[in-house]
Amino acid sequence: MRSPEPHRVAVVAFDGISPFHLSVPCMVFGPDMAGDGVPPFRLQVCAGETGALRTTAGFTIGATQRLAALARAHTIIVPSWRDAAERPPEALLQALRRAHARGARIVGLCIGAFVLAEAGLLDGRRATTHWHLAAEFARRFPQVELHAEVLYVDDGDVLTSAGTAAAIDCCLHLLRELAGAEVAARVARRMVVAPHRQGGQAQYIEQPLPRSGADQRLAAVMAWVLARLDQPHGLDGLAARAAMSRRSFTRHFRAATGTTVLQWLQNQRLARAQRLLETGTKSIEAVAAEAGFGSALSLRQLFAARLSVTPTQYRRAFRGR
Repeated sequence: MRSPEPHRVAVVAFDGISPFHLSVPCMVFGPDMAGDGVPPFRLQVCAGETGALRTTAGFTIGATQRLAALARAHTIIVPSWRDAAERPPEALLQALRRAHARGARIVGLCIGAFVLAEAGLLDGRRATTHWHLAAEFARRFPQVELHAEVLYVDDGDVLTSAGTAAAIDCCLHLLRELAGAEVAARVARRMVVAPHRQGGQAQYIEQPLPRSGADQRLAAVMAWVLARLDQPHGLDGLAARAAMSRRSFTRHFRAATGTTVLQWLQNQRLARAQRLLETGTKSIEAVAAEAGFGSALSLRQLFAARLSVTPTQYRRAFRGR
């Protein structure tokens, strides 16, 4: 029996590219990660220019494919564009439009969101970009529903991310969608990064966590909660465990995570429920209890609000993939 064709991932390279932004999708979907349960992907680096491409780090690279390869890709990733003020070449914009029209998933990392917007792929859609350029993006593309505060936005067949490290979060989220939570967690461990950060988490944190015993106590409390997600957790009890006042705990928690305790708990429980649905056969009621939702109704309500599907539909769709 003929084995299914590997998922084709095309990464767009260009003159003046950031090596880091190019390396992120190449690392997540490249051959170095294949094996040990991680499926192989058909990764191709494509470019519209010919010859050596200069990078922002001072060395050059050579792309193995031209833009014609985008016509066969299932997923196309545009790393951070070289200049937000520069309109990308029309050949690239047309290739992205054609690929999207035939059903390919298009991803814009950081300033790569500007490329997707220039191609018209974000019109009437939700998107994000680097917080530093959010005002410029909103001014130039008022037809896009910009969410400037988040790490990444998954709007179905188009995805966009914030800057730098958020590109890793976005690619790991995409890997999770394609291959499941276990595979994404395995790749994240090998990359020594957080296995899963919800896209709605804040991308920019104004005040870093003070370098004191507070950060260690907070980290210990968060790890303690993750090991007991099936139990109820109140703010006062968590603050007491961290040996902080309620006000101090709330302030330190937001500084460390960019979100509230309640929102963080919801994110972690949602991620746990997704993983249980992907990897097991437990009933929806059992999944809800193990993830700490208290009832299947609460689980269904959060799935509907965040993912626009029921837990049963999510399990069926995931296994269908």
